[in-house]
Amino acid sequence: MSTPLSLETIRSAPKVLLHDHLDGGLRPQTVIELADASGYQGLPTTDAGVLGGWFRDNANSGSLVRYLEGFAHTCGVMQDEAALVRVAAEAVEDLAADGVVYAEIRYAPELNTEKGLSLEQVVEAVQEGFRLGSARVAETGRKIRIGTLLCAMRQNEGWLRIAELAVRYRDLGVVGFDIAGPEAGFPPTRGLDTFEYLRQQNAHFTIHAGEAFGLPSIWEAIQHCGAERLGHGVRIVDDIKVSGDGTVQLGRLAAYVRDRRIPLEMCPTSNLQTGAAASMADHPIGLLAKLRFRVTVNTDNRLMSDCTLSSEFAALVDTFGYGWADLQWFTINAMKSAFIGFDERLAIINELIKPGYAALTA
Repeated sequence: MSTPLSLETIRSAPKVLLHDHLDGGLRPQTVIELADASGYQGLPTTDAGVLGGWFRDNANSGSLVRYLEGFAHTCGVMQDEAALVRVAAEAVEDLAADGVVYAEIRYAPELNTEKGLSLEQVVEAVQEGFRLGSARVAETGRKIRIGTLLCAMRQNEGWLRIAELAVRYRDLGVVGFDIAGPEAGFPPTRGLDTFEYLRQQNAHFTIHAGEAFGLPSIWEAIQHCGAERLGHGVRIVDDIKVSGDGTVQLGRLAAYVRDRRIPLEMCPTSNLQTGAAASMADHPIGLLAKLRFRVTVNTDNRLMSDCTLSSEFAALVDTFGYGWADLQWFTINAMKSAFIGFDERLAIINELIKPGYAALTA
């Protein structure tokens, strides 16, 4: 008999996370303790429960710009090596506790250099944290594999130096590159030389596109820059027409994205907070999954969205009536789309994901 679906049983299922920001997933108590240790004075409260609620409420503004304001506090306490090691290690532990077996965690190194750390020191501290966290998880008998994505901030200059950093550290755990930050007004084509460099280096990259801006952002990311995945990509639904009788017609861009199996890194709760969707029932993930786009489910920012990957799955189950087969489909989609080697992806699918779901549906 199949195991009943609940938040607890979903937590026990093996899951894969492709879109999770390191500076958006801190524990509230850690933020408070790091602020005290570093002398950071900007926190709105030093009560962990209240602070967690503050981050959530601030993110619920319906504006991506307002949503991003909370990062001033998390980045503010992540300005020394000890803090970066701690935050990274705790992120691994928290994801493993939620049943995640593979995660790509992204962050922008330039946001952690305010007190003099070099970009290289930032990357090495974070990688050390991931190593420590993975070791602690292994001691509990669980397995988790972490890949790192380095982000350039799209409103800033210097994308190429971050891309070069990602290539320099790709044999030490950095698996890819991304651009993040305000989407409107900062198109990905501002950095065509960066994406040309990455392609020449056989390096992987995803691009935040189609979250706060529409189809032109997605089109540029794919056709001009060559993005392998789309961060969010929710606005691809604007190129899909659904008639009154249920007939669906895909525009040329939507058809291209589906035909090429370009992964969509969808983050349902985050999209509601930033106004990309009005409600979970209205979220395009329902239609896109039904049409068999390469949909993946992600957390984006666990602190700001007060979510886990399990809670995201549970919300989709409640809204769309998904079963274990659907959750396995989302999970295998994500693992197929990861920026690690084919053999390792296949091993995680065959040795962890499929057996895990088989046990839940036996």
